[in-house]
Amino acid sequence: MAYPYRIIDCHTHIYPEKIAAKAVKSIGDFYDIPMDENGTAEALLRQMKETGISRSLALAVAVEARQVEHINDFLIAAVNAHPNELWGFATLHADMEDPGKEVERVLKAGMKGIKLHPDMQHFSLADSKTDRLFAACEGVCPMMFHTGDSRYHNSNPSLIPGILRKHPRLKLICAHFGGYTEWDEAARYLADTNVMVDTSSTFFAVPNERVMQLISLYGEDRILFGTDFPMWRAIPEIQNLLSLGLPETMLKKIFSENLLRFLGEE
Repeated sequence: MAYPYRIIDCHTHIYPEKIAAKAVKSIGDFYDIPMDENGTAEALLRQMKETGISRSLALAVAVEARQVEHINDFLIAAVNAHPNELWGFATLHADMEDPGKEVERVLKAGMKGIKLHPDMQHFSLADSKTDRLFAACEGVCPMMFHTGDSRYHNSNPSLIPGILRKHPRLKLICAHFGGYTEWDEAARYLADTNVMVDTSSTFFAVPNERVMQLISLYGEDRILFGTDFPMWRAIPEIQNLLSLGLPETMLKKIFSENLLRFLGEE
């Protein structure tokens, strides 16, 4: 499938083949959402080819500190095996002893940044232990947070401004339009910041009129296209964005140009 602009998916997850089915089921159970794909790198690459996505940003998450290095090693290997199709954001955990050392290691191995999912990792962005993670990345590499979940407060959008005040040079993406299931909270606390937001795991629950309001609120230069693979298939997510009737110049930014600029890959 061909589009008149480049498409980059900024929000995907892949898992080793041996545990992919279990990992995907666990995520589906966590969110009580049927999963659309099997979560392997091969499945992601196949979808990219079928849909015309030129590159995907694969994200790692370690539920426990002891898993960090092993999970990052898997992601590094997957990205290095497909350097023209994949970029990677490695994982950290609030309980690890030396996050700065791991940041240095994964960046040398080709990772583009760091992803945190506080709800699944069982720590709060407000926890004093997480400050070491932000300090390790500030001025060094970008971060992405899963942000928002009305069942928890670990990643509530209200926590982000305080982090940015303490770490003003932190380059940050707040996923799911800044607040999964807490889009109003995200709009309240993130609109006047400089964080980027992505479109992933939003269209299934938010009407187009509200999505348009969020795009207008954040501005076209701060929106990134993401699918949250394997939760959602790419073609419907692309069509959801196209159905908004946005001008082509804005679509080019959201589908790829904003992420390329954010990562310094222009």
